[in-house]
Amino acid sequence: MLQSDRRTVLVLKPEGDYPRHSEGAFLRLKDGGILFVYSRFHSDWLDDAPSDIVGITSYDEGETWSEPRVYIAAKQFNTENVMSCTLLRMENGDLGLFYLVKANTWTYQLWLSRSRDEGETFYEHRQCSRHRGDGIYVVNNDRVRRLSSGRIIIPLAIHRILRLDGENKRYYDYRAVTFFLYSDDDGLTFTESSHTLAIPLSRSQSGLQEPGVIELNENLLWAYMRTDMMFQYESFSFDQGDTWTQPQPSRFTSPCSPMLVVRRPDNGWLYAVFNPIPEYLGRNAPKTSGGRTPIVFSISEDNGKTWGEEQIIADDPVRGYCYPAVFFTKDGCMLVSYCSGSPEQLSCLAETTISKVKL
Repeated sequence: MLQSDRRTVLVLKPEGDYPRHSEGAFLRLKDGGILFVYSRFHSDWLDDAPSDIVGITSYDEGETWSEPRVYIAAKQFNTENVMSCTLLRMENGDLGLFYLVKANTWTYQLWLSRSRDEGETFYEHRQCSRHRGDGIYVVNNDRVRRLSSGRIIIPLAIHRILRLDGENKRYYDYRAVTFFLYSDDDGLTFTESSHTLAIPLSRSQSGLQEPGVIELNENLLWAYMRTDMMFQYESFSFDQGDTWTQPQPSRFTSPCSPMLVVRRPDNGWLYAVFNPIPEYLGRNAPKTSGGRTPIVFSISEDNGKTWGEEQIIADDPVRGYCYPAVFFTKDGCMLVSYCSGSPEQLSCLAETTISKVKL
C-alpha cells in the first residue's frame, strides 16, 4: 500500500452533550462555500439515540470550518432520531437534503427536504420511501446519485420485521436485501426497482447491507453492498436501475463495512474508499473497531476496468474508520470525511475526521 499525501483539517470529537458525530455529506454552495452536514447525537452514541442533522461551512476549500447549526431537527417529525444524510443539487437549483427519519424502533423512513436559500430554511419535506408501517429502510450517508439522464437513484437496504407464530413480539432481521428507488421528476415521486437483490447463501448473517451505486456509462450502473462474506458484493443494471444482475463477490475485500465509489469531475476517474483487509483469525483488533482499519482509496482511470494500488488515508490499528463521504476541491485536493472513533470513545462511530488529500 502507498501512503497518501493527506492531512487532517477537522476532527469532530465526542464531548459534552454530544457523544457522537458521524455519517456526513458535502455540497458546493452557490456562493462558493462548501457545506458539510452530518448526524450529531446527544445522550448516547448508539444508532437509536437522539440525533439531529447539523451543518458546518468552509470558505477556504476545507481548511477551516464554521460552528455547527441544526438543519433538520428530529422533533420536527415528533421523533428523536434523524441521521444518514446526503446533499444533492436539485434541477430547479434547490438544495436537496436526504436523510433517514426513525419514526420508531421498527420504522425507518427516507425523507427529502428542499431549500431555496441554501439551507437557511426548508420549504418542503417529502417522504421518498413508500411504506407507512413496520419496515427498516437503510440509506447510508452520501449515497443518493443523479444519473446523466437526470434520474435520481437511491440504493436502499431493507431489514424485515418478523413476528413468530403465537407471539406478539417483533424481531429485527439483521440479514438485509437491497433494492433501489428512482425518480424522473426531480424527487417529487419515486418508483421501486423491479428487482430486489439477496445473497443466496444461508451462512451469511448480513445479507446485502448498506448499498451504494455509481453510473459507469449511460446504459450501465454498478451497485456495491457490504457483506460478512469478506468481500463487497456487486450487481449491474442496464436499464438505469430497474432490473439488476445476480449479486456476486467483487474484487474489493472488506469486513462488514461500507464502501463508497465516486467520480472525480475534472477527469472522470473513479475513486473507491473502503477498508481492504477483512477480519481474520488471530487479528489483534479491538471490538470497537469492527475490523475497519485501515481506510484507503484506490483509483480507476479506465471506468472501473482496472484499479491502482491502495493509498492509505488512516491506519491506526485500534481505531475503526467507516462511513466515508468525498468532495473534490478547487485546489486539486479531495476532502474525505469518515468515522474515526477509538476504544476510549466506546465506538468507532463516535468521532468524525475530515482529511484533505492532495491528488
